[in-house]
Order: sequence, then structure tokens, then C-alpha cells
Amino acid sequence: MLDRITGMQLFARAMQAGSISAAGRELGLSPGMASRHLDALEKRLGVRLCHRSTRRLSLTEAGQHYLELCLRLLPELEEVEAQIASQRVEASGVLRFNVPLSLGVRYIAPLLPAFHEQHPAVMVDLGLNDRVVDLTGEGWDLTIRVGRLRDSRLISRRLAHSELMICASPDYLSRRGRPRFWTDLSRHDCLGFSLSGIAKPEEWLYGRFRDRRVSVHGPMCANNGDALVACASAGLGIIYEPDFIVADAVRAGALEVLVLDAPSAELGGVHLLYSPDRAPPAKVRVMIDFLVGAFGSTPPWGVR
Repeated sequence: MLDRITGMQLFARAMQAGSISAAGRELGLSPGMASRHLDALEKRLGVRLCHRSTRRLSLTEAGQHYLELCLRLLPELEEVEAQIASQRVEASGVLRFNVPLSLGVRYIAPLLPAFHEQHPAVMVDLGLNDRVVDLTGEGWDLTIRVGRLRDSRLISRRLAHSELMICASPDYLSRRGRPRFWTDLSRHDCLGFSLSGIAKPEEWLYGRFRDRRVSVHGPMCANNGDALVACASAGLGIIYEPDFIVADAVRAGALEVLVLDAPSAELGGVHLLYSPDRAPPAKVRVMIDFLVGAFGSTPPWGVR
């Protein structure tokens, strides 16, 4: 099926130039292909648009009406295409960026003033939540996900390494003792993260391959890591959270990192994800490049 937009362009230019072959040359088409486009356009519309002779073209009544429509619509279409094409070269427009809450507040939002200074034509719409969003279905341009990637349809770019840490406050450890083995956790107050597949309220997975399990219990669980850090810092129990969430409290001495007899479960790192567009808009590309440069080879939350 021949391109209907090309057919519209050919028809309009032919009527203005008075020649199908001249219009074809303007569009880079051979005379035969130009005639095929016009024939296909008339067949699709079911009407004759012009009378053709060896000397001239003359419009039919339907052709006159269609020409008026083409002359009005084609410039608008070309303007839209130019705007879309320019977005792939010059970063502009609204960038809808979804980020996990704790990571976004601590490490992404503070970088946005510098990003705006470099790319003032991009307006960032920052969405902060800990659920896994449907990137295309909900209209996000870019997202950050922590952990193992499950959606192979999306393109990913690793932003930083991250690992899980077992932490408790000095006060809690002085009262309840310091666990030495993973199995000891079943005898402690453990604060679970209800959105996690690793540190669930009723069971924690450990070992690099998540092949060891321990049943846990505690006085509370939450769907936000910052709430768990606050409660653990106040001595309520032990938490099992990513390093970027606990780093500030560890540096401040409010929490201590516990080293047990087996490694934490493999988290999978921090990744930027975007739709598999063969040429993503400039606003997406510049944000990815900016964040990769800002984070560098060592994540800003390193506590070891």
C-alpha cells in the first residue's frame, strides 16, 4: 500500500506545478511512481481528482475541495513532524520521570537544579513511589528500578551498584544482644518491608542466590524504607534494607551494619529503564547521560 501522505503531497504539488512529473521530481519520485501515487489516492478516495492530458491538469469539483483540504492540512502536518524531529536533537518538553521514593528524595531530587541549569527547556515531572509502574501504560518517559529486572521489553542502563544491609541501633543491640548468625534473626524483632520480595514481614531471604530463608516477626512492618529506618534508629528492631536507604543513619551512628555468617541476598543494582524506541527523545537521552555522569563509578551512598 502506497503512503497516503505522499499521495496528498504529490497531488497538491502537481496541481500547483501543473505537472505530475514535476511534482514527482520535488519529492524524489520517478514519473511512473508519481503517477502510481496519484492513481492510488484516487482509488482510495473513490473519486477522480483531476483530468489529465499531455498538456495540462485540470481539477474536478471533488479535486478542488480535496486540494483546499490538503493545502490546509499538509503545513500543519509538516510543522508537527518538525517539532517531533527537533525533540530528538534539542532537549525540550516535559520529562515524566518515575523514581522510588527514598532514592528520589535523597539522591535524585538534589541533582535536578544542576540538570535544569544544563537543560532549561526540559521540565521534569518527578513521580515518587515504591511500586513498579507500567512505564508505557502510565505514560512515563523514564524510570528507576532497584533490584533484578523482569521486564525484558524495556531498555536498561545500569546507574549504580547497591546491596542489602542488616542494621540495628546501638540501643537495640545493647538490650537484645548482637546476632551472629542468620538463624539468630528468628529470635529478634525484625521490621519487614511489605513491598519487598526479599525482606518480607514474615520471612527474610539471604545468601547471594536467595536460597536461605529465615522466619521473622516484629512489632511493625511498613511499605516505605524511611519509616523502617526511623523506627530502627529509635531501637524498635532490626531492618534489612538497601544501602542507599540506611546510609545516612549509619554515617550518623544511629544504625550499625551487622555482619552475619552469610552474605545478604543479591539485590541487582539500580537501573534506568526506558521504552525500546530506536531513537529516544533528546530529553530522555540527556537525563540518562546526566545521571550516569553524576553518579560516577562509585555510588554516593557507599558506607563500606
